[in-house]
Amino acid sequence: MVLPGVIYLLINNYLPMLGLVIAFKDINFSKGIIASDWIGLKNFEYLFKTDDAYIITRNTILYNIAFIALNLVIAVALAILLNELKSRLYSRFYQSVILLPYLISSVIVGYLVFSLLSMEHGFINKSILPLLGLDEMMWYNEPKYWPYILTVVQIWKHVGYLCVIYLAAVLGIDHEYYEAATIDGAGKIQQIFSVTIPLITPVIVIMTLLQIGRIFHSDFGLFYQVPLDSGMLQPTTNVIDTYVYRALLKNGDIGMSSAAGLYQSVVGFILVLLSNFVVRKINRDNALF
Repeated sequence: MVLPGVIYLLINNYLPMLGLVIAFKDINFSKGIIASDWIGLKNFEYLFKTDDAYIITRNTILYNIAFIALNLVIAVALAILLNELKSRLYSRFYQSVILLPYLISSVIVGYLVFSLLSMEHGFINKSILPLLGLDEMMWYNEPKYWPYILTVVQIWKHVGYLCVIYLAAVLGIDHEYYEAATIDGAGKIQQIFSVTIPLITPVIVIMTLLQIGRIFHSDFGLFYQVPLDSGMLQPTTNVIDTYVYRALLKNGDIGMSSAAGLYQSVVGFILVLLSNFVVRKINRDNALF
């Protein structure tokens, strides 16, 4: 029964790793991948020597730190609230509503945001700002607002997925713990912090470590499709993934693109090891491995 999954894992996840050699070569399709010239770390120099290296690295890390922290808090809170619903019908309805944005294409999300922020017909410009007595704004020309816009959109789109996972963990808690806490005089808030959160901590740690492993990766659709690739917004929306994509379109340098992907994966792997080491020092039972 496990064999089909193992075969898929090998073909989809491990076999492509042979292509890592591309990151160290000057790819020439007339020669082929194997016969192309070996250039060592020169493909990596493109990322670090460019003037935008600091900006794209800063944006990638800071956005992901904010996403990890806010998604964790909001997803756990929503999971606990959904667990308090006594009606099974309402619980499933709200789960579906919360999860739905996660299933929507980033292209569609980009146009949904555009329908809110458009200068000509946007709901916020035409309906919300006039009610507040404020002038209409050219959102796609104002980089300073986009860290907040992208954060809200990312949480709206992804928090439902994490919420469902945490809700499953909460539902797996034996009710005897809550009964014992009630007998001891603990209220709902005390039960959350003394029973619920400690018992779902292993799941929280696993999900957080997995997200830390991708802290140098970005949701390409979020940072490319939602700002509609506006050049004015690049100081606050340009991340490693979008930068490499634009460079690949401009230069067609597959080696550099592969080097960027390898760099992101290696750094993410190291961060997972370090984070797991810290967790093991605090509580060995909560560590991922």
